[in-house]
Amino acid sequence: MNFDQIVKDIDNQVFYPVYFLMGDEPYYIDKISNLLASKILTTDEEREMNLIILYGGDTNVQTIVSYARSYGMIPNYQVIIIKEAKNLDDIEKLESYIENPSKTSILVICYKYGTIDKRKTIAKKIEKMGVLFESKPLYDDKIPEWVSTLVINKGLRIGPNAALLLSENIGNDLSRIESEINKMTILLPKGSEITVEDIERNIGISKEFNVFELQKALTRKDILKANRIIKYFAQNPKNNPMLQVLAILYSFFCKILIFHTIKDKNDIKLVASTLSVNPFFVKDYTAASRTFPVSKLEKIFEYLRDADMKCKGIESNMKDEDAIYKELIFKIMH
Repeated sequence: MNFDQIVKDIDNQVFYPVYFLMGDEPYYIDKISNLLASKILTTDEEREMNLIILYGGDTNVQTIVSYARSYGMIPNYQVIIIKEAKNLDDIEKLESYIENPSKTSILVICYKYGTIDKRKTIAKKIEKMGVLFESKPLYDDKIPEWVSTLVINKGLRIGPNAALLLSENIGNDLSRIESEINKMTILLPKGSEITVEDIERNIGISKEFNVFELQKALTRKDILKANRIIKYFAQNPKNNPMLQVLAILYSFFCKILIFHTIKDKNDIKLVASTLSVNPFFVKDYTAASRTFPVSKLEKIFEYLRDADMKCKGIESNMKDEDAIYKELIFKIMH
C-alpha cells in the first residue's frame, strides 16, 4: 500500500489493527502516525486517555502487547505508537499478537532508518492483517514536482523557478520544506502564487545568491557573477553547505551530459522526460550544452571530485571553502 492510499483510507475512517512504517524517509512515517492519532482520537480528552507513546529502547514486546490488549478509557479505539522501533530488541515476538490483534487497539510501529526483510514471517503477517509501508527518500530531481503538488494541496500555487529555488536550497528535508510552505499559507491569500520574492523575503533564501543562479552564471560564462555567488556561499556556509552545493552542481552537469545523448533535442517533452525536469527548464540545458561539450564535461567531473575531496580533507590539506570554490569555478570557466 502506498502513502496516498494509506492517507485516503485514514481520511475515510478505514483503519487497520497494525501499521508497520519503515524506511529511510522519516517524513512519510511521521505524517501517517500523526494522521492516525488525529483522525482516530479527535479531541484532547480522547488523546489524553487513549494515546499511548512508547520508545523502542525503553520498552519490550510484552509491554506493548499488554497495552494493546487493554481497553481504552472511553468507547473508542486506543492508539499505541512505538517510536524508534528499530531499537526494539525482540520485535519478531510481535508475530503472535499480529496474528490475533485487538479489535479496539491500533498499533503503529515507527521503524525509521531501517527495514525488515519482507520475506520474513512477521512481514507477511503484517501485510495480511494490517499495513506494511516502506518510506523511501525522494530523488533530488523529483523534489520540485513534490513541492508543487504539496503547495497545490495547501491551496496555493508555485512557479517552476520558485519550486526549484526552494528544493535546491533546502535539499531533501521534506519536513522542513513543508514547514516553510506552511508559513506561506499563513502569509499569503488562498489561491495566490508563491514567488521567488516571497521565498527570499519570508524563508531567507537569496534569489540572487543560490546554486540555481550559479548554474546560470556558469552557462553564460559570467565570471563576475559566479565569483560573487561563491563568495556569498563561503561567507554563509550554514545556509549553503559546500557538499550540498557540489552535489547539486554534479547533478546539473550530469543532466547536461545526458542531454548530449538525446537524439531529438527539439522534442521538449522527450528532453524533459529524459532529464526528469520540468519542460520549463529545457531551454537552460540547451544553452548549457553549447557551453559545455562532452570533452569539457569529462574534465568538470574531475574538478568536482577534487573539490569534494578537498572539502572533506581527503588527499589535501586545503579546507578553506572560499579557496576551494575559487579554484573550482576558475577551472570550470577556463
